[in-house]
Amino acid sequence: MAGSSFGQAFRITTFGESHGGAVGVVVDGVTPGVELTTEEVQEQLDRRKPGQNDATTPRKEPDLVSILAGTFEGHTTGTPLLMILYNSDADPSAYNSIRELFRPGHADYSYLMKYGIRDWRGSGRASGRETAGRVAAGAVARKLLARRGVSIHAYTKEAAGVRCETYQPEVIEHNPMRACDRDAAERMLDRIRTLKEQSDSAGGVVECRIRGVAAGLGDPVFDKLDACLAHGILSVGAVKGIEFGAGFGAAGMTGSQHNDEMSETGFLTNNAGGIIGGISTGNEIVFRVAVKPTSSIGREQQTIDVHGNPATIKTEGRHDACICPRIVPVVEAMAGITLEDHYKRQAALNA
Repeated sequence: MAGSSFGQAFRITTFGESHGGAVGVVVDGVTPGVELTTEEVQEQLDRRKPGQNDATTPRKEPDLVSILAGTFEGHTTGTPLLMILYNSDADPSAYNSIRELFRPGHADYSYLMKYGIRDWRGSGRASGRETAGRVAAGAVARKLLARRGVSIHAYTKEAAGVRCETYQPEVIEHNPMRACDRDAAERMLDRIRTLKEQSDSAGGVVECRIRGVAAGLGDPVFDKLDACLAHGILSVGAVKGIEFGAGFGAAGMTGSQHNDEMSETGFLTNNAGGIIGGISTGNEIVFRVAVKPTSSIGREQQTIDVHGNPATIKTEGRHDACICPRIVPVVEAMAGITLEDHYKRQAALNA
């Protein structure tokens, strides 16, 4: 399927469907000779896998990754890296009763209009399960970026109408929402439990901070670093918006307020979010993404069937009540893949 690949010098292609045999990724452009273990990739996949808490789907997929090509004696070879995760808890029977109905908020209708055929088991390629391959590839990118001194940290900034009031990085991986505020995380989860009881779901905002990126990454005019990051992040199915630095708040600022003044020690502010003119400044890269509410809800909704007849639908099955906690490692992965691609492109330019 066209559109399943991303990147130039560091390029990924994901494959597989939600209720098919497996999902996975092929990664090309991996630096040879780098030590890479299955455990390093698995660590990131464990952060994304289902069944973690009350906010996520109860589907029990171990998401055990196998590296089938691209390594030898524990090191990357520079040839395409193939990683696969076999589906072990797929249950397409939950969709038998609605296979001819279009689910509101899902890509059922748009996929059928484009291809004339669709995989009605779950959401096929449009399923969030596709992101497992991205996270696996992101683990490789993170390993390469760490050698450059780059760190990537994302977290839930807002969910179910509850916003974090403090930034406590040490609590992010120690609460079910992966929120940066422990008290807010508890209020988020309480609100999500209430929505689940009402057969409804919640959205939120995920923020990402990237430190250690060298100045000079990004290619004008159409391959600006922020444009490429936006491409990668917006390609995640649940993401509906992205902003950098001051973001949409810049619309209400004056130039004197928004401009990042400089001194001999560097930038005095970071309203640009670490990218100016599409090129990294060496400042911290900061962006936020809007995550939509989960489309699969048990509440009755109005729709049509594949023949255009009016119908009502309730989506049964195992679904996340809020995608934010599991999308955090996906956002980090796409940011890492984009940055490693641009580092390699910059190396080719310097050469």
